Amino acid sequence: IQSRSKTKSNNNFFSSGWICINKPINLSSFDVVRKLKKLFSLNKIGHAGTLDPLATGILPIAFGNATKTIPYLVTSKKKYRFTILWGIKTSSHDLEGEIIQKSNSVPTKNDIKKILNNFEGEIYQRPPKYSAVKIEGKRAYMLARKGINFDIKEKKVKSYELILLDHKDNKTEFSVTVGKGFYIRSLARDICEKIGALGVISSLERYELGPFSIESTFSLETIEKLVHSAPAGMVGGDLLIPLSEVLDDIPALLISNKEAKRIQQGQSFFNDDLHRNSKLGSEVLLLKDKRPIGLATVCENSFKPKKVFSEEIFNLRSI
Repeated sequence: IQSRSKTKSNNNFFSSGWICINKPINLSSFDVVRKLKKLFSLNKIGHAGTLDPLATGILPIAFGNATKTIPYLVTSKKKYRFTILWGIKTSSHDLEGEIIQKSNSVPTKNDIKKILNNFEGEIYQRPPKYSAVKIEGKRAYMLARKGINFDIKEKKVKSYELILLDHKDNKTEFSVTVGKGFYIRSLARDICEKIGALGVISSLERYELGPFSIESTFSLETIEKLVHSAPAGMVGGDLLIPLSEVLDDIPALLISNKEAKRIQQGQSFFNDDLHRNSKLGSEVLLLKDKRPIGLATVCENSFKPKKVFSEEIFNLRSI
């Protein structure tokens, strides 16, 4: 995270952007955000793509104006590695839940391979009862913990690729690429039901999310050490990823100072040269001096601001 200096202050100031945390086991996504919020003394912070406490891997954290780009990252493809432990069934389809049933039966590698194509492409999936899905205004996991019976409707989701990586003893490791709203615990449950065997997820790691990979992550401990040991004016390392990184699929337009001022004031602008090459109804990323200042919708005769990335800079008082 590079600082910006201010002549009348000894404080350090930081631009908007993303940091990818390698979430440890037994911490919720909210726990990670809360720790970073306290560490950096920030209010404008959020995460994309919730991970269960028992899951590890990429948890992208948005700072400042990058929080406005969270919806664009949430819809990106995600890649997971997960392991099914055969022989037990739990209430939550992972090792956190109560054991409901046990068995000595373990499917063969060939048995598993035969059914994998049932879980590729567009499929209907029923979210697990221990999930954040709302049932009549209440979270499903809260109802499940109280022992209340309820039904969850199936929804259409997409799986791009499901691969069997390894099969040893009573464990099988998989890799899967999925779209928005896909539950890996539901996938494991449905695989077990299709084969006719008992099993639960014993490990789960997200190793890719949109443009981010596990190699671009930092541990919470690393971030804490960098903050507390940083010299004045710098938190070492290229930690902060530009917010435009998650908007790579959106066409970018260079605009003038006058147009930038209108956008930052929430006003539409017209530029015939830019408009001629823009698709009606599409979104465009607006750049001023190669710096993203907002997103706009292409209207019939103008560009209408949709999200404005203001000049706000936030202060990290912890350094």
